[in-house]
Amino acid sequence: MKIAVLKETRPGEKRVAITPQVVRSLVQMGHLVSVEEHAGVGSHFSNELYVEAGAEVLTRNALVTAEMYVQINMPEPDQYKQLPKGSVWVSQIYHRSNPESIEGFNKAGISVLSLDAIPRISRAQSMDVLSSQANLAGYRAVIEGAYHLDKIFPLLMTAAGTVTPAKVLIFGVGVAGLQAIATAKRLGAVVEATDVRPETKEQVQSLGGKFIEVKGVEVGSQGGYANEASEEYRSAQREAVNKSLSQADLVITTALVPGRKAPILIDDEQLALMKSGSVLIDMAAEQGGNCIQTEPGKVSVKGGVKIVGAVNMPSELSANASELFARNVWELLKLIAPKGELMLDRNDEIIQGCLICSNGEIYHKA
Repeated sequence: MKIAVLKETRPGEKRVAITPQVVRSLVQMGHLVSVEEHAGVGSHFSNELYVEAGAEVLTRNALVTAEMYVQINMPEPDQYKQLPKGSVWVSQIYHRSNPESIEGFNKAGISVLSLDAIPRISRAQSMDVLSSQANLAGYRAVIEGAYHLDKIFPLLMTAAGTVTPAKVLIFGVGVAGLQAIATAKRLGAVVEATDVRPETKEQVQSLGGKFIEVKGVEVGSQGGYANEASEEYRSAQREAVNKSLSQADLVITTALVPGRKAPILIDDEQLALMKSGSVLIDMAAEQGGNCIQTEPGKVSVKGGVKIVGAVNMPSELSANASELFARNVWELLKLIAPKGELMLDRNDEIIQGCLICSNGEIYHKA
């Protein structure tokens, strides 16, 4: 199969979907790999490294005969017009929020495999790009918070007196939240966390954090994602976390609902509770933000609180992020093209979950 690896066009994106190491594995499997020139520069993978691995490096205009096109981010609005009929598009596409894009690919006769739609089941863990990238983002969020905070994280005892440890509060105990807890603890902070899923309490405690329980109201999860919280839950959560919020030096919010705008967890009233000099890293900024005052991609100060609208944090760790993403794609390709030929078996639970459209039919509506 002819596989084309495209250079990312999103502003500020430094990652690449396939690394030279994975190219080598794909070539050994029997595939022909073409890489758009300079696609890996942001992750420190030169054109020469791709050639050494067995790929050919071409301009974008020359990548017109591939059977599969792979990149990380959303395709451009008219991307499907540039691809040959019968080919396969592989990327994160967030089909629930982008029905027009799916419609365009489908009408053009192009199949779409959405990497963000891979089901969160045990068998698919090695293919889960959302988890691999969120893991790095959780780490980066703490480092970003430490950079913006005007105090250190650990307890420090000096001849001039004792410096108390920073207090960190984390909303959301998914992959990113757990990594943020672990990183903040390693840096010596006192960490508290809250989540709509009561079963995450044990995970928080295992990392040395304190879990803030919202008693009497539960939300739970489905398919590896937290369900959307009710107004009753949000009201109870506000009451449970407000004391911790007022004492926190660093707050990290990670709450997302697939296909929906991010829920507001910190409104103006709660923002006013936060102390001057504290920092809020909003990891949900791209989907509207968990804080009502978040501006995506910007750092703003409201009432003495520095609000960071974190956007595409894995790109800031491009080398590791690209390596993990490429391995996720490699594991998927081992499933769908094990002998050099594409086989999309819709009876397979993984393919069933991430194959959005094929053969003129849309399988997953927005």
